Amino acid sequence: MSLSHISHWESGRGWVIANVRQGSRNRCRIPFPLLQTLQCGLICFGVGAAMMLPQNVLAESATSSTASNGLAVHQFNISSGPLETALNALAKQAMIPISFDNLDVKDKTAQELKGSFTAQAGLNHLLSGSGLEAVAQSGGYIVRKSAITANQPATLPPVNVTAQPIIGPTDGYMATKSYTATRTDTPLRDVPQSITVVTKDLIKDQNILSMDAAVRYVPGVGISQGEGNRDAVIFRGNNSTGDFFVDGLRDDVQYIRDFYNTDRIEVLKGANGMIFGRGGGGGVINRVTKQASWTPITEIGATYGSYSQKRVTVDIGRAINEVAAFRLNAMYEHSNSFRNGFELERGGVNPTFTIKPTARTTVILGGEYFTDNRTADRGIPSFGATFAGGGMPGVVASGRPSDTHRSTFFGNAATSPTHTDVWALNSTLEHAFDNGLTVRNRTRYANYDKFYQNVFANGPATAQDATGTVAIAAYNNATQRDNIFNQTDFLYTLNTWGIKHEFMTGVEYGRQVTTNLRNTGFFNNTATSVNVPFFNPLALTPITYRPNATDANNHGVVEVVGVYLQDQITLHPQLKAVLGIRYDNFDTNFVNNRTSTRIHTTDNLVSPRAGLIYKPIETMSIYGNYSLAYVPRAGDQLSSLTPTNAALKPEQFMNLEVGAKWDIRPDLSLTTALYQLERNNVIVPVPNDPTRTMLVDGQRARGAEVGLMGRITPQWSVMGGYAYTDAEITKTQSLTAQAGAVVAQVPKHTFSMWNRYDFAPWLGLALGVVHRTHMYAAVDNTVLLPGFTRLDSAMYVRLNKTLRVQANIENIADIEYVASANNNNNIMPGAPRIYRLTVVANF
Repeated sequence: MSLSHISHWESGRGWVIANVRQGSRNRCRIPFPLLQTLQCGLICFGVGAAMMLPQNVLAESATSSTASNGLAVHQFNISSGPLETALNALAKQAMIPISFDNLDVKDKTAQELKGSFTAQAGLNHLLSGSGLEAVAQSGGYIVRKSAITANQPATLPPVNVTAQPIIGPTDGYMATKSYTATRTDTPLRDVPQSITVVTKDLIKDQNILSMDAAVRYVPGVGISQGEGNRDAVIFRGNNSTGDFFVDGLRDDVQYIRDFYNTDRIEVLKGANGMIFGRGGGGGVINRVTKQASWTPITEIGATYGSYSQKRVTVDIGRAINEVAAFRLNAMYEHSNSFRNGFELERGGVNPTFTIKPTARTTVILGGEYFTDNRTADRGIPSFGATFAGGGMPGVVASGRPSDTHRSTFFGNAATSPTHTDVWALNSTLEHAFDNGLTVRNRTRYANYDKFYQNVFANGPATAQDATGTVAIAAYNNATQRDNIFNQTDFLYTLNTWGIKHEFMTGVEYGRQVTTNLRNTGFFNNTATSVNVPFFNPLALTPITYRPNATDANNHGVVEVVGVYLQDQITLHPQLKAVLGIRYDNFDTNFVNNRTSTRIHTTDNLVSPRAGLIYKPIETMSIYGNYSLAYVPRAGDQLSSLTPTNAALKPEQFMNLEVGAKWDIRPDLSLTTALYQLERNNVIVPVPNDPTRTMLVDGQRARGAEVGLMGRITPQWSVMGGYAYTDAEITKTQSLTAQAGAVVAQVPKHTFSMWNRYDFAPWLGLALGVVHRTHMYAAVDNTVLLPGFTRLDSAMYVRLNKTLRVQANIENIADIEYVASANNNNNIMPGAPRIYRLTVVANF
């Protein structure tokens, strides 16, 4: 076999494209990246291994090393079998060219290769006992008969060499990298921002099925009830229903998400306007989806749990050929709940394709259909709340959650459905040019069809005995939205005068078309509410739904064009800076069909970011960061424009943060952060003139966060931390939001820690603790929600190579507590003891 032509070789950036001819056979074009090698030419091939490379290999390695910057370590998953198949698999997984004569490898077998190795080490393992050797040549390898075998046998003295494995984006419970935070391949410890990643191992171990479970062990992030029909997360005192992303692209409609196709969940805290554009005032959540690769996977899981929970998941991935791979994730679930009358049915299917037409080009295509049908459950009302002095410092709240069984449904579960359909198409195209420029384009189109109707408690209980009543109201709401977003990033690395610059610049275009319609429920076609007995709060009065005088009937078109520039600067090996700025032109055309009012607004948003990172040692960073983000007057859901607020400046979120990150070991990380997040341009009435409004700096959150994730020992894995949050209203905004009031649903102290210990390769146990101090249900501070401490546990048993069984128990002490709230009279009781048994088969 001979190399007939090398079309390109570029030192340091690692690309080689070669035309390969084998004898008189047909030529084939095989593009691969250039393998990085040690400068000394000594190739490490695994911890504890011993060997001496022949002189001709060392010579080839030395030649190749002059065009490389270090030692590349790859993650291999190659089964035992024919040597030819194994060599092809290694070439594909390491992205290097490997040439060999078919006659040399015929009838030879290779051992299994799994784990992190250099390409040379992997080849040495596969070729062990075959009489063949791998020689580095022209950016790749040639497999040929060993020089020792071809001549006289010789005995070489052993040399002990080791390879330091390189961990991927996640390792167990610890994440090492984030592509989302900077849109570059950056270690987490070099990102000047508090970030918590819920890894795929943690998703499996905790059996995470909902957003509240996903953030339960994330320091500084809480969950809001969302009226039982949407995900609502509280980042550093700021409640958001729209700061959700999929693979870095906006997924902002109000619905309840599932994680059947999610590889990891990234929680980025603080203002994120420079990366994500509008929104992201307190933080964002990005779901990184599973993608097709050439590593085969067949996994089928079945879960049965309390209250007739039944769930099935499928994950199948295969290589179609050397250029394309396919993966399919699917899910179906049907279950009830501890809440009377609640029912859930949902399903999803997500096929993806990865195509590598050349070594420089990657194309990822995917589509998803997801449906969620459930009961909109808004919980229980409060009792005893009075507003006298509510929200004033030193005044104790008089209200509390009603004393009723946690299963009691106030309203009517049978007439409170919510239904969501999501259709989405996604694509990613990435290409590396010869000059070191990388271009990445991402597109997401999504169609959302959301409807919910609720018959719910709309006031406190007058008494908690036979004399008590509760007011019940009803309405429904339909939302349809088409989203299309396109991002194009340009990445380029440049060294000037000893200073390294990693540039990321790009443009984003987005268009969102939203139709929203709300109808009020009229009891007996006359009254908008009805009183029911506290002891039997089921509303059976006939309800007619029709538009009320103030009900929404809107159509909006939002177009946004964003331009951004970021430079990650290495001023010194111990000193780095991240500087970025983004400009968004946010154009809104809004029509109120009820009043025929048309509003057109244009916001010009400038979102800077500046971070400085000092690294006293390579595994530790100390950072400071400043960032801004904006929420235009259209709001999270693009439906809040009125003639009164249309001309006002957007709300502004300014985040100041200092922190430290320490990778204690490659698989254990400790993070800390101190921050101040100010919410400015809040609308308040002019004193003594309620007909006019003005903007004030109306809210501030100060806090501290500590996070620990990874392995304490090889058997003991942990994830969790502590957060202190002091969030308050700084300027009186209304009668019920007065200066000094504590921001709603923000506890001052939270602590959580999940622990898994593997007693044997086939047996593991886990214990989790979640603690939260008291908080207020609403900003008027009249209803106090008590704190709690809850315990969770799990057991993991591997029966054989194919089957594993997992049992999860939530709230093992069966305590009664309040899980979340939406306001004073929509309070969600925590679930009792919940069991789930999951069986997973891997083929």
